[in-house]
Amino acid sequence: MNFELDAIAAAFIGGTAVTGGIGKVSGAIIGALIMGVLNMGLSLMNVPAEWQQTVKGLVLLAAVAFDILNKRRNAAA
Repeated sequence: MNFELDAIAAAFIGGTAVTGGIGKVSGAIIGALIMGVLNMGLSLMNVPAEWQQTVKGLVLLAAVAFDILNKRRNAAA
């Protein structure tokens, strides 16, 4: 059913580090809940499937970018 993007996004939204693999199960569960709400909301708004994938991809990119910026900020301090 092509849930790979959802699973990866849920892990990164939940706080799993891009470079180190550091994360918690509770964070992954919270990330999965956020992705579930996003999926349900987009479906209820009758957003086409292509745009749903695009939005989920952008959310994933934002989560990864936030993680990388956070790591750089902590390394510089």
